[in-house]
Amino acid sequence: MSRSPESTAPAPAGHVAAEAARRRTLAIISHPDAGKSTLTEALALHAHAIRQAGHVHGKAGRAGVVSDWQDMERQRGISISSAVLQLHHDDHVLNVLDTPGHADFSEDTYRVLAAVDVAVMLVDAANGMERQTRKLFEVCHHRRIPVVTVVNKWDRPGQEALALLDDIAAATGLRPTPLNWPVGLAGDFRGLLERGTGQYVRFERTPGGASLAGEERMDAAAAAAREGDAWEQAREESDLLHALGGDHDQEAFLGHESTPVLFTAAVVNFGVGQVLQALAQLAPAPAAPVGVDGRERPLDAPFSAQVFKVQSGMNPAHRDRLAFARVRTGCFQRGMTVTDSRTGRPLVLKHVQTVFGADRQTVENAWPGDVIGMVNATHVHVGDTLYEGPAVTFPPIPAFTPELFGTVHAVDLSHAKQFRQGLAALDAEGVVQVLHSERRGRGEPVVAAVGPLQYEVATHRMAQEFRVPVRIDPLPYSVVRLVAARDTAVVDADRGSEVVVRADGQALALFTDQWRLAGFQRAHPEVELAPVMAAPG
Repeated sequence: MSRSPESTAPAPAGHVAAEAARRRTLAIISHPDAGKSTLTEALALHAHAIRQAGHVHGKAGRAGVVSDWQDMERQRGISISSAVLQLHHDDHVLNVLDTPGHADFSEDTYRVLAAVDVAVMLVDAANGMERQTRKLFEVCHHRRIPVVTVVNKWDRPGQEALALLDDIAAATGLRPTPLNWPVGLAGDFRGLLERGTGQYVRFERTPGGASLAGEERMDAAAAAAREGDAWEQAREESDLLHALGGDHDQEAFLGHESTPVLFTAAVVNFGVGQVLQALAQLAPAPAAPVGVDGRERPLDAPFSAQVFKVQSGMNPAHRDRLAFARVRTGCFQRGMTVTDSRTGRPLVLKHVQTVFGADRQTVENAWPGDVIGMVNATHVHVGDTLYEGPAVTFPPIPAFTPELFGTVHAVDLSHAKQFRQGLAALDAEGVVQVLHSERRGRGEPVVAAVGPLQYEVATHRMAQEFRVPVRIDPLPYSVVRLVAARDTAVVDADRGSEVVVRADGQALALFTDQWRLAGFQRAHPEVELAPVMAAPG
């Protein structure tokens, strides 16, 4: 793999803004199995960051997808955690964050969306706007994140292109503005009409889609002679879009009024180069961030960054912990000393790396928009602001609202230390939330999750990474509320409820169901219960 190295010299005055202008920081979101990891890898191939795509047809045989590095991801063919790739294209630097699609891992995706400037919403050509895609779009809409839509799998049978645009518009409220248009129906992907130039781009398959697809450009006359009715239909539909106001408007895109649309078949690398080019040209560069005090911190202010993800187990030989932070302002320089706004403690950023899937490189400099990984920064938590110079604290990153609860037990009680360490690591990553209650004591922690697949990942990783097999016994609770410390005794004394405490010290009241919660509130109107802060959608 090849990546353009960054300068290790100190940043001269005014250089920060120029470097920030080159950056594009984006997340790829969608429903499971829409092709996020495949598209991520195809983008890396087109940016010449890898020589050959690692996927093969069929999830069971897929091997080597650079953004799926965990054992379970390779075995199951799904993404269960976000991955970070840095790509270089036409003097632009694209920081690409591939995210899990499965709803059980929404926590990881919500955290990633707090660190990006644009989202690529992947839509399956056959299934359109699916439930999880809609849910994640709502998070983008709430956070005012511009959205680029990519219709994938056009090489397979699917819906008509115009019907898909209607579906996207109805689900998002945004005006779809296609940058290109498919020539050939879904399942008969011949090429793309570039709406800006009127040219035809024809693609040729390569064996297994492992290398770049061949491209041939031709003008409208040559396209008509070659493709006949398929070209004429594409041209007529493109003209109809123009008449209906379906042309790209950059101001409307950045103002969350429209979404550019591109068509691809990522598994065979059709249309992927066009996506890469569109992201480099249209996606917004990093902007000056705003702190919790409402004040804007200029991009060329001293270094600041926010931690949005913690990941353990990326290097099984060392069992280290990597804290991912999005650079917000200034220039990162290896060895600099920063302050953690949450604790006030100084932190020397000596062991810092850039990440390419599971591979790493030591980083000397990083700029606004870049993602850096701090090795074994054990006192750093998700949401922490790190800064040099004038103090700043960025808004917190929301936590998910769990729906499943269970007690976790080590099968072998002699491994108590590894048991505690493993659970703490999974809690920090957001794989599960680890809670404690006075009723059960520290020896019987409670783990909370959005869905059952999180429990499967937790038990697998405890056994494989920490060598502590565990079992999780379900608890009857399904509703959770925040509760003040002064009211915990009242909740704990009530039948059908229990108080647990998060790692941050916040007390949570658990109830068996909504009916039990309503009954408690009628009996104890003086107790204040509040919803757990969570990402919208």
